[in-house]
Amino acid sequence: MTELKIKLLNPDTDKDINLPCYMTEGSSGMDISACVKDSETLKPFEIKLIPTGFSLEIPKGFEAQIRPRSGLAVKKGVTIVNSPGTIDSDYRGEVKVGLINLSDKDYIIERGARIAQMVIQKVEKVTVKKVDAIEDTTRNHGGFGHTGV
Repeated sequence: MTELKIKLLNPDTDKDINLPCYMTEGSSGMDISACVKDSETLKPFEIKLIPTGFSLEIPKGFEAQIRPRSGLAVKKGVTIVNSPGTIDSDYRGEVKVGLINLSDKDYIIERGARIAQMVIQKVEKVTVKKVDAIEDTTRNHGGFGHTGV
């Protein structure tokens, strides 16, 4: 198992904020909690960067993907604006989540509320090479909706 190091930014004042954690044995993503002072209102179609109160030391060759929580997205219309967000292994700042409210109602983000999930993924590096042509395929140039809707 790969080790992920997490540092609480304010361990004395943010003891009530849960560290990222798997909610079930089969979970792929760890739930992330909001580290807002009291609460934040996210108005319809508004985007806010929500603090989490922690930073990460991700092993080289891995990334953290920040993804929406499905229940929050489907039931409340609140999702991540740049989904999935990527945290690179050399980033050491606070993890923040860019939330957007796609509903027509205000959404209140309470302190400690689970707002996103984090999935750790292995990253493969590639070499980019310029060529004069690439191989044809059956699909070839078929793009959006080319097989029907």
